[in-house]
Amino acid sequence: MSDAPHETTPTPPRLAVEGLTVAFGGLRALDGVGFEVADGEIVALIGPNGAGKTTVFNAISGLVRPRAGTIRIGGRPAPASTTRLLRRGVSRTLQGLGLYAGMTVLEQVLVPLAGVRAARGSERERAMTMLAELGMDADAHRPADALPYPERKRVALARALVTRPSLLLLDEPAGGLGGADMAQLAEAVRRVSAGGCAVLLVEHHVDFVMGLADRVVVLDFGRVIASGAPAEVQRDPAVEAAYLGVPPTPGPPTSGTAAPGTPTPETPAPGTAVRA
Repeated sequence: MSDAPHETTPTPPRLAVEGLTVAFGGLRALDGVGFEVADGEIVALIGPNGAGKTTVFNAISGLVRPRAGTIRIGGRPAPASTTRLLRRGVSRTLQGLGLYAGMTVLEQVLVPLAGVRAARGSERERAMTMLAELGMDADAHRPADALPYPERKRVALARALVTRPSLLLLDEPAGGLGGADMAQLAEAVRRVSAGGCAVLLVEHHVDFVMGLADRVVVLDFGRVIASGAPAEVQRDPAVEAAYLGVPPTPGPPTSGTAAPGTPTPETPAPGTAVRA
């Protein structure tokens, strides 16, 4: 018998995006975007308004069809169906709350499991356990509409987590929250990640992102301009210029005016990337 060590197959990342290109008409909203998220990792997707962050989420969620590129979940192609994505362990929150009018907190959380009317006792117990983990069990039978905004955000998070996802997509989870609520949110996301769930979040609060994410991917005009640890990304000159408000080092002056038809920032050439 051979004493050679057995070769092990590397575990694929929970989410792998490669060469992702999305176009609306002749304009590219995403242009060759690529990144990965491993199990138990928190990756933040940041960039200026219109850089393409939500388009990435919509492509992963099957809501827009890419022109090119691949999206793999756990090593397999991502399905273009919300129901099938849920079965594959993918869950997402929305920029808006996305809560249903007239439902209690518990009913909101039951929807992804089996619907309110079809929910069995075990599913209700699971929903209550999730609410308790987020400090919302005392509000389970209150109308969600009656809660303050930060509590409604937690209801939306509980609804995303109750399916026990392996990949969690958080679309601006800290939007509209104050410091104490953001700290509570960060703690909840870290617990989810510590349990092995891969987390991809889009967020505009830079301090929140830099204190939470393991890695940061920066988009601008539909392209990845930087990727790495938070401290590394913050020092990147391209990121400082595009997103963090630091002007780039000026180059040598140019003279003359552009020839007619030359693309300018206000009039991009056909087929060039635009923020979306």
